[in-house]
Order: sequence, then C-alpha cells, then structure tokens
Amino acid sequence: MVFDMGDPFGPCPVEQDRVALTADFDAFTILTGRFLDGSSRGVAAYRARQRGGPAVPRNPAAGRYLGRTRTPTPVRSVEDMITAEGLTKRFGDKTAVQDISFTVQPGTVTGFLGPNGAGKSTTMRMIVGLDKPTSGRTTVNGKEYRRLRAPLTEVGVLLDAKAVHTGRTARNHLRAMAATHGIPASRVDEVIDLAGIGSVSRKRAGKFSLGMGQRLGIASALLGDPHTLILDEPVNGLDPEGVRWVRQFVRFAASEGRTVLLSSHLMSEMAQTADHVIVMGRGQVLADAPLDELVRAWTTTTVRVRSPRVADLASAVAGADVEIVSTSPESLEIVGLPASRIGDIAADRGIPLHELTPTNGSLEDAYLALTGESVEYRSAEYPAKELA
Repeated sequence: MVFDMGDPFGPCPVEQDRVALTADFDAFTILTGRFLDGSSRGVAAYRARQRGGPAVPRNPAAGRYLGRTRTPTPVRSVEDMITAEGLTKRFGDKTAVQDISFTVQPGTVTGFLGPNGAGKSTTMRMIVGLDKPTSGRTTVNGKEYRRLRAPLTEVGVLLDAKAVHTGRTARNHLRAMAATHGIPASRVDEVIDLAGIGSVSRKRAGKFSLGMGQRLGIASALLGDPHTLILDEPVNGLDPEGVRWVRQFVRFAASEGRTVLLSSHLMSEMAQTADHVIVMGRGQVLADAPLDELVRAWTTTTVRVRSPRVADLASAVAGADVEIVSTSPESLEIVGLPASRIGDIAADRGIPLHELTPTNGSLEDAYLALTGESVEYRSAEYPAKELA
C-alpha cells in the first residue's frame, strides 16, 4: 500500500482529497481510522464535509479541553471503559498474549506494567485495531476500535512518537490530523501550547529530539479532546519538567472522569501517577489491583531501630514470626512487628530508642517480586560494591 506523502498544506492540499498523515502505516491507521478491513471512519467524515454532506458529530465534550480549569466531568457510563475479554495473540509459534481479560475503568489512571516481552505493546495494538487478536476481543467505549465513528474524538493514542512524516512540520502534522475529523485550527494551536512545542511547531518533525517527539505525540493524542487516553511510555525522553507535566495532565484527565491507560517502566513515576495497576508477564495478567493493595500484598514493612541496648531489644521482640537483622553494633532491622509495638515493648523495659523508623515497600519492590519469574530478557548480575 502506498500513501501520498505530500504536505496537505503545501503543493498537495487536503482539499484535493489526497489525505496523507504519515509514512508509517500504523500511525495512519490510528490517526485517520482506516483499518485492515478497508473501512474508514475519520477520512470518510472529512470527505463528507468536503462534498457538503453531513459531517461526523463533534465530540460532545468539544470545547472542554485538557489544561483548562473547569468543573470535573462526571463518569458517564460503563461504556466509557477499555475492556479485554479472553484476548490471545499468536505470531506463528510464538504466543505474545495468552487469554487475558481486564477492564480499565473511567475516572482512574491505570498503570500497565510488565517486563520487556510481556505483551503490553501487543495488547495496546490490539485495543486500537493494529493487530488482530487470534481469539477474544477488545472494546473501547463499548465498541471495537475500528467501529468508532470518529476515533480522534473518542480515543487519544500514543504508541510510537516517531510515527510521523519526518518532512512535515509539527503544526502541519497536527493540521492534517485535524482535517480528517473537522477539528478547527484553533484546537491545533491549543494542543501545541499544552504540549509546550510552540517554539518548534514550524520545524520539521524529523529534526526533533526524542523529548520533543514525545511532546508532539502527546499533542496528537489530545487533539480530539478524547474521553479515553492510551499512552505507551509517554515520559520516555522527557526532561523533569515534562515528566511532571505528563503526571499532572493524566491525573487531571482522570479527575474529569476520563479513562487513562498508561504504560511505563519508571516505577517511581508510576507510583505517583497511577491509581490502579495491571501487571503482565510472559503474555499473562499477573496482577490487576489498586496500587496500594498490590504494594501491601507483595512487600513487607521493615522497622529500622537504633539503641545502645540492641541485644536487650532483640531478645524482647523475638518471636516465631519476627525477623531481626543486625546492621551495626547499635542498629537493627525488624520485620514482623509494627513500629508502634516495638516502641511499646522498649518503653515497658526501659530500653532507650534513638531511632524508630518504619520503611514501607515500594511499587518497584512489589513489581520485582511479582515479575521475578516472568522476566524473558534477564541482564547479567554484578556484585555490588560497598560505598566507602
């Protein structure tokens, strides 16, 4: 299949019915709504407008754009979800995804986690119609993605920030996308400002750094003011300001009742962003739970104690379910008792405490414990060196 790569706002205008969004077929499929079965939603809507026929209705939420302060949008219905039911995908004799089912609820940020090769990207591609499931099905807002009438206004997708025509400017890339759905040029300007690419919007995308490419991809996902966002590694390559901005905008989107599915390998960032997590490993769902519950279930709380009488304290707190590790002549790490109980025992026996610090497990700890047997590509381990 060959796409005309002329700039629709240069010698080859969109008005000549030669819509070409990108050299990458996957991006063309997502952005215009043209699918493997030959059906077309976004492009058909645009052409209807050009012929003077009825256009695809604007998003009911049009005019309420991310980044503005307004009354939060309530969760609309159970149809505003992403669902996977018995989803399986095989590539020859390789099973990438094995009979998985999950639901991504509106009004929350759902983290999508897993090691390399776990099947996350393949699952996301099936959700947006780029890969056909071997069995099972996925729906977005109650429909298969390919049956959405105006995809850009319902689902914002970032799977590959580099899937743009490198010879086109950022502004013209977004204008071409907007033209397929009748989105006004003013919205293009808004998402350019939201993503912070105003100063480079007239530069060719092929000259963008990794971080600028990510910002353009995020602007593309926001263009139609969609109720659902599917973002694969959106903070990859961003500077700290950009990372914080992504965190804030997805949290804000969820607060408005939008559905957000977000993948990342940065556990510390995901811990600050996600409400719920789905963890995959070797093509299967290993966990599907609220973030706090997952961390509690897969980590332990360690209490760090310092005292001039650690031997007496160790004897006092010892028990069948208590683990005590001496870390220095005056320090212990205790697992199996809460800090409050340790403090009470020390007070009852007149043992002075110079430190009593509970240390909770992190999402990273829980993730590593959960996926330890599911890592397909394992790096070599080197002995750790103690700091001087």
